[in-house]
Amino acid sequence: MTEALDPTLLQSDLGDQVRQLRTSIGLTLEDVAARSGVSIGSLSQIERGNGNPAFFTLAKIAHALDVPVARFFHVERSVSPVVRRGEGRQLNPHPHDHPGAVWELLTPDLDRALEVVRYELPPGLSSEATPFVHGGEESGIILRGTQEVWVNGVLYTLHAGDAISFPSVLPHWFRNPGPETVEGIFVCTPPTF
Repeated sequence: MTEALDPTLLQSDLGDQVRQLRTSIGLTLEDVAARSGVSIGSLSQIERGNGNPAFFTLAKIAHALDVPVARFFHVERSVSPVVRRGEGRQLNPHPHDHPGAVWELLTPDLDRALEVVRYELPPGLSSEATPFVHGGEESGIILRGTQEVWVNGVLYTLHAGDAISFPSVLPHWFRNPGPETVEGIFVCTPPTF
């Protein structure tokens, strides 16, 4: 039987990681707030281990610190180049923020020049409140459902079989407007999770 981890220890560890990364590259809380769009108060709470940030908030902080989000979640390096069907690592650290959402890593680990992720987005899920802006490029294909992707203020509605590619330095966010779960695959370089 596996013991459950104490969430306060996880929050404390996350806060320590964020603070260490920030200070190691010589940034102030104000710098990270300006780069990420996350308030100084929220950043301070997270660093003190008092906050329980949503996944997309962590993504914005990671991008501001120029590290993959997975850096905060101890994703181990794989020894095999193969990821078998259904055996990809789950990258959904806060399922309560977006119930039913799934992010599955299809590359063996995040220590690569790119990442490939299969995702499922339940109806209504939206990242509009926390648009992404980071270095690199993204490309994705919709396998099932209809997904809206907003890139630099322009809406692209994608259906099964449609693909999109764009520079990640442009503000972007996504939404599932339909009645069914969206399934897709995206490739990002450098890794953002």
